[in-house]
Amino acid sequence: MGSFLSVSTAQMDEIATGLHDSGVRFLWVARDETHGLKEICGHMGLVVPWCDQLRVLSHSSVGGFWSHCGWSSTREGMLCGLPFLTFPIGYDQILNSKFIVEDWKIGWRVKQDVGVDNLVTRGEISGLVQKFMDLECDEMKEIRTRASEVQQICKRAIAKGGSSETSINAFIKELSNCHGY
Repeated sequence: MGSFLSVSTAQMDEIATGLHDSGVRFLWVARDETHGLKEICGHMGLVVPWCDQLRVLSHSSVGGFWSHCGWSSTREGMLCGLPFLTFPIGYDQILNSKFIVEDWKIGWRVKQDVGVDNLVTRGEISGLVQKFMDLECDEMKEIRTRASEVQQICKRAIAKGGSSETSINAFIKELSNCHGY
């Protein structure tokens, strides 16, 4: 759920049970909570304390990304062309979730009221995950298409001569021209 923030134990249990009940296979990186979550998730989920996130997200079998929406995770999910289920907890995650859902239209929110202590129930999670992973869902087809378009934009930006390289080079040139101030 992020490097510094976490959700309540009750919410973790609801997420784990909802994911299990959805019938969708999943990988969950949960640093300190792996033992208890493994029991709840059963055979549907692989719960690990760490993974190479970019490598996992790049794998062709990954169909979506449940994310806290930290900036690094957001960038990596976009670069891999994945649709998002957003679950921001605080800080920049809330704004990144807004961009993902409202502006870029490459995902859905899991929790509608960010920062509010109400739980998202296992039933809500199960239903949302089932719909999110449904390859026949027209709304998800649009989101997947848009996520693929965003992926291509990202790849062009980081390619040789792309906007990322151009901007970094301009920044370095500007710094080089500042002799002392």
